[in-house]
Amino acid sequence: MDRRKSLKVLAFGTLSTGVLLDACKTEDKKATGAAVVKDGKDTMPAGRMKEEEAQLKQVNAQTYFTTHEMATITVLADIIIPKDDVSGSASDAGVPDFIEFIVKDKPEFKVPMRGGLQWMDQQCYKRFNNAFVNCTSKEQIELVDMIAYPKKAKKEMQQGVNFFTLMRNLTASGFFTSPIGVKDVGYVGNQPNMWNGVPDDVLKQYGLSYTEQEMKECATYPDSNS
Repeated sequence: MDRRKSLKVLAFGTLSTGVLLDACKTEDKKATGAAVVKDGKDTMPAGRMKEEEAQLKQVNAQTYFTTHEMATITVLADIIIPKDDVSGSASDAGVPDFIEFIVKDKPEFKVPMRGGLQWMDQQCYKRFNNAFVNCTSKEQIELVDMIAYPKKAKKEMQQGVNFFTLMRNLTASGFFTSPIGVKDVGYVGNQPNMWNGVPDDVLKQYGLSYTEQEMKECATYPDSNS
């Protein structure tokens, strides 16, 4: 299974409209309304109401995940979307900071995420006598494979399945709404363009033509001598 292609499909269901609109702007224009998460914080003003600004300041002032939890999130995110020949990994795209921001902005994710991270460590201690981040890559993948495929997972692994599904969704959302992820998808959005009028061959097909005034004011072709 091509994980990256599958995750692209998943991410399109959760892409932020604001981020997509920001992504379609040309490089010589400054973003003027979309929020950007950097280092776990929304740093770009987006014409918010005072209540929204107050909430944002409150969210940014908090730190939820511990250093150990963030390290675990980083390893998991990079297992879900590793670096390849196309683009960087999930951590390169700032996914861990995105997840930190999301759980503070949406508190309903706090308990499932923290509980899931603890579950991962408990399972690793039982099997490998180590925390997840200190396990070998082979051991980490061994545990991930037990919970990454819901239909194949054992019943007793259901908590891990639920956690990994949430982690995968957040990772995909964070990655594919980042500059790296948007470039990976190939999304360009609406680009500024210049319409040079109906081509001559089409006009001739319908027995039509531009007047001299229309040619001067409305239709300028690159190869026109007018």
